[in-house]
Amino acid sequence: MRVSAKADYAVRAAVELATQPAEVPMKADQVAASQDIPLRFLENILHELRQGDIVELSRGADGGYYLARPAAMITVAEVIRAVDGPVAAVHGHEPEELAYQGSSEPLQDVWLALRANVRMVLESVTLADVVAGALPEHVRALSAHPEATAGHPTSL
Repeated sequence: MRVSAKADYAVRAAVELATQPAEVPMKADQVAASQDIPLRFLENILHELRQGDIVELSRGADGGYYLARPAAMITVAEVIRAVDGPVAAVHGHEPEELAYQGSSEPLQDVWLALRANVRMVLESVTLADVVAGALPEHVRALSAHPEATAGHPTSL
């Protein structure tokens, strides 16, 4: 699975907003500067996060963006879906929509298992978990696994 730059920026922006007290707005340029995200790109992302009910916008001189719900109620998966769509698609299709034939038939199960594992991680981590540095134990265990940092097999 690849995480797009857009999804990475969206999660980082949402985490930055999660550091603020509830409904205290933060200006887009502040978020951009603190997370080193190009402002124009961030503005488009924040628009998509608004459409996905992740953030809200308060207008006016003291306005800005804030989370639409408590950070503990927003998962990393939700943020990614708001800007990129499904977290594990194959050629733009959900794995259960695919139909393989012959020797490739078992691939559908591979893609389903991949999606299940990606969901297990991304849906179990909230923005509050990231801000607190308190990731779920199964996520910490996976990130500590030797394969997590092994790199691509051809890079030996």
